[in-house]
Amino acid sequence: MRKLHHLALSPFCRKVRLVLAEKKLEVELIDEPVWEKKLDFIRFSPSGKVPLLKEGSSVYTESTPICEYLDESYPIPKLIPADKKFRFESRRIDCWFDDKFYNEVTKNLLNERVYKKIFKIGHPDSSAIKEGLRKIKFHFDYFEWLLEKRNWLAGEKMSLADFSAAGHISALDYVGDIDWQAKPLIKEWYTKIKSRPAFRNAGLLTDLVPGFVPASHYSDLDF
Repeated sequence: MRKLHHLALSPFCRKVRLVLAEKKLEVELIDEPVWEKKLDFIRFSPSGKVPLLKEGSSVYTESTPICEYLDESYPIPKLIPADKKFRFESRRIDCWFDDKFYNEVTKNLLNERVYKKIFKIGHPDSSAIKEGLRKIKFHFDYFEWLLEKRNWLAGEKMSLADFSAAGHISALDYVGDIDWQAKPLIKEWYTKIKSRPAFRNAGLLTDLVPGFVPASHYSDLDF
């Protein structure tokens, strides 16, 4: 049985969980309190970060390389496109979310609202939260522009880019930081991906973080 060390609201872990579920690969989820810096975890992940996937005697770290490994090893369904231009666009958007979106939005909102309390490292910084809410408008304007031209974020078919986006957006939706009525195309896209069996089978809709109640609509498919 493969094992995934993760944090419930980590967008990077959520991306890997969605890919595993979409490919119908069984996995045991292990909550990993990274702030405790357990030696038996650091031994496998010197960076101290999750996700960390164990499969047999092999260990895989970093969300995108893990997803690429899974897509090469278990190619049905294929999530990294064979077409060069489609593959480039999928990887570009995956990088956009895990770098630019994370640093400008997810980090400012999720870290301040949730992880500062969990890690016991002070109170939320209201200026960081305001900056995250300001920046999300720019990003969502861009995503709406993409979705005006495409069925999915990177093209006409679903790809890893969509699961990367869903990892971040679902985590932010848990804490109620998304105004769905303001962005109907993004809501339509998220409804499509949220309604997939993989979303349910990955356990994202039933995640609960102690001390943090999810938004009332979080698990609702008709939100």
